[in-house]
Amino acid sequence: MKPSNTPIATLSSLTPVFKLMVLGMGLSLLALGLPRVYAADHGAEHTPAPAASKPAVKKAGTSPPEEAPLVDIKAALREQMTGKKKVTLVISDKPEAKSAAASSHSTTAKPAAAHEPEPVAAKATAVAHAAVSHSSPVVNPRASREYIRAKAAALTGHEAPAGSADAHGSEVHWGYEGENGPQNWGKLKPEFNVCAIGKRQSPINIEESATLQGPAEPLQFNYTASSGTVVNNGHTIQVDLAGDNSLTVRGSTYRLLQFHFHTPSEEQVNYRNSSMVAHLVHKNNEGQLAVVAVLLDPGVANALIGKVWTYMPLDTNDRVRMPLGIIDMNELLPKDQRYFQFIGSLTTPPCTEGVLWMVLKQPTQLSREQIRMFQQLFPNNARPVQPVNGRPVRQAQ
Repeated sequence: MKPSNTPIATLSSLTPVFKLMVLGMGLSLLALGLPRVYAADHGAEHTPAPAASKPAVKKAGTSPPEEAPLVDIKAALREQMTGKKKVTLVISDKPEAKSAAASSHSTTAKPAAAHEPEPVAAKATAVAHAAVSHSSPVVNPRASREYIRAKAAALTGHEAPAGSADAHGSEVHWGYEGENGPQNWGKLKPEFNVCAIGKRQSPINIEESATLQGPAEPLQFNYTASSGTVVNNGHTIQVDLAGDNSLTVRGSTYRLLQFHFHTPSEEQVNYRNSSMVAHLVHKNNEGQLAVVAVLLDPGVANALIGKVWTYMPLDTNDRVRMPLGIIDMNELLPKDQRYFQFIGSLTTPPCTEGVLWMVLKQPTQLSREQIRMFQQLFPNNARPVQPVNGRPVRQAQ
């Protein structure tokens, strides 16, 4: 079929509203830096059109008119020529690359009569698709941050710290086995560094023949009926206490904050571990810590441990409140309260040093069923013994 020679659309033949729309579209295309748009001014005396311009279309049944001169549409608007002349929008060149959608529009669109505005909208759609094809790719901000962090690490000669957050923002936690076990605690975070380089770390093996043997002040326990909350913190079962429980030693009074359990015992006496140990953590008004270690061996069931196990939480970070007055810490203490004493550290990260330790020499008994119930949740949550490094250990006689 022979294509029609009828012009696509002239501004003089359009309604005033659509005329403004066409002119606005032309200005928008210029602002976007897309192919330049000219106004073909029929009958006006202007500079001839460039050689690459589209030739004027023919009207049916007439001889071909002279090539219409072209003017910049900005000038046409500025000189208010749109009401006096017939203006046709012509694209002088093509975009460097077109999207598949733009090509589809340009090949299927047919010339239309002057009173049909649809082809103009179709051409605008094609140009819009071409503009989209030149848009910049979307950058993933997260990927950019990761790239920058990796680049900075490479420039400084350091790798990302092992204890840093992972891609989901979750923190790497310490544990008792594998890559996050005690041998690597000092590498997981900068604040855990003392776990690796400290010289007064706990626990230790207490060799009786090397201790300072002689008189020592008695431990003054002031424990009363209390309440508490049992917590599974992912590393042990811990009881946070509420009540007036204290220990007086070395002229200072320490308030009992909490107690928790390890299996096997972290402390050794003459290279022997007990089945379990309870650590009673105290703190004085100066912020100093004092820990009493109660060794636990198989025997008869212990009343206090039975109460704690009754309210034992099962999930990590789960908390169970115990009834008021149910806790009597005296039920956990052995009758013989002589002790070994030394300066050590926390046995869990950050392994803070300067902690006063008292390890009671006589173990307390608990049943094998009570031991087994704890070990089902925590089969091994004991830090290996650390070097004594010449520290004095007192053995109270």
